[in-house]
Amino acid sequence: MKKARLLLALVSMAILLAGCGNRQLSTLHPAGEVADRQFFLLIFSLGIMFTVIFVVVSIYSIILFRFRRSKVGEDKIPKQVEGSHKLEIIWTSIPIILVIALAIPTVYYTFKLGDVRGMELVDEQGNKKSLVVKVTANQYWWHFEYPDLGIVTSQDLVVPTGERVYFELLASDVKHSFWVPAAGGKMDTNTDNVNRFYLEFDPERADEAGNLFFGKCAELCGPSHALMDFKVKAISKEEFEAWVESMQNYQEPELTSAVAIRGQELFMENNCFGCHAVTPEAGTSALAPNLADFGNRSTIAGIMPYTKENLKKWIKNPGKIKSGNKMYSNELPLSDEELDALAEYLMSLKAGQ
Repeated sequence: MKKARLLLALVSMAILLAGCGNRQLSTLHPAGEVADRQFFLLIFSLGIMFTVIFVVVSIYSIILFRFRRSKVGEDKIPKQVEGSHKLEIIWTSIPIILVIALAIPTVYYTFKLGDVRGMELVDEQGNKKSLVVKVTANQYWWHFEYPDLGIVTSQDLVVPTGERVYFELLASDVKHSFWVPAAGGKMDTNTDNVNRFYLEFDPERADEAGNLFFGKCAELCGPSHALMDFKVKAISKEEFEAWVESMQNYQEPELTSAVAIRGQELFMENNCFGCHAVTPEAGTSALAPNLADFGNRSTIAGIMPYTKENLKKWIKNPGKIKSGNKMYSNELPLSDEELDALAEYLMSLKAGQ
C-alpha cells in the first residue's frame, strides 16, 4: 500500500507539473519555422518510440498471461525454437528500418536549419537582404548588436516577424547557450569561435503570444545561471522599421523633473557611465548592459517585473538578486531619495520621444 500511495503521488505530481509553464517559454507551442521543424522531429521520434514500447509490452503481456504456469501446468515445457533465420531477420531488420526512419528527417533538417548562407546575400545597393544580430553572452546578461543598422541593445531583443533573422553568437567570459524555446534553438555561445543560425517568428502566433517571447541561457555558467533571461519582442515589419528609426535617431531625453535631473547627476557622480552606455550606437561600451531605451524595457535585470520599486532594489543591491554578477556585490550606500532619483532618470530613457 505504501508503494501504491507513493506511485499515485508521483503520477499526480507529474500530471500537475505538466500543466505548469508559460506558453511563451514552451517548445510545445512552436512559434516559427525552426520550432515547427524541431517539434515535428520531437513528435515523430516519440511516435516511433511509443510504437516500439507498445509492441514490446503487448507481446510480453500476451506471453506472460497466455503461458503462465497456472494455466499450462507445472510440467509443461514450451516448444524450444533455436536458430530461426526468420526471427533473426525480423528482429534485425526492424531496428535498422526504425533508425533509418529517424535518421533521414533528422539529417535533412540538421543541414537545412544550419544553412546560414542567406545572411551573406545583398541587394543591388549592396545592403544585406536579411537582418543579422550579433549576440554576446555575459555573466548574467545579454548584449545584442545590429551591425548593419548601427544599433545596440541589451536584455530586450527586438526582431521582425515573418522573416528569417540570423544570429552570430559569441561569449565574453564563459560558455553560455542562446535559447528561445518557442522559436527554436538552442546553440552555444563560445569564447573562441562564432556560431551562426537563424530563427523565424510567425506573425499570427506572435500576436497570440502578445508579441513577447522569453529567452534563456541553457548552459550552466555560474551561480546565477537560472536568472540569465532575456525577452524577445517579435513585432511586425512596419513596427520594427519604426523602432529602428527611433533608435537610429535616439537622443537622451531633455529632463524636466528635478528628481530625474538629480538622478542623472548621481549616475555621473557614481561613474555608472564607465560601464553603462545610455545611447544605442554600435561601438558603445559593452562592459555592462546598454541602458538606451531603458524606459521601454519589459523587465528589470531580465527577471523582475518592470516597476520603479524593483529597479530601486536592483540598484541598491544587485548581488543579492543575481549572485556573482559583475556590477557590485555589496549594498550601495544610497539613501531612498537618491535611489528614487536614479530610478526616475533611468526610466526616462526612452526612444521615440
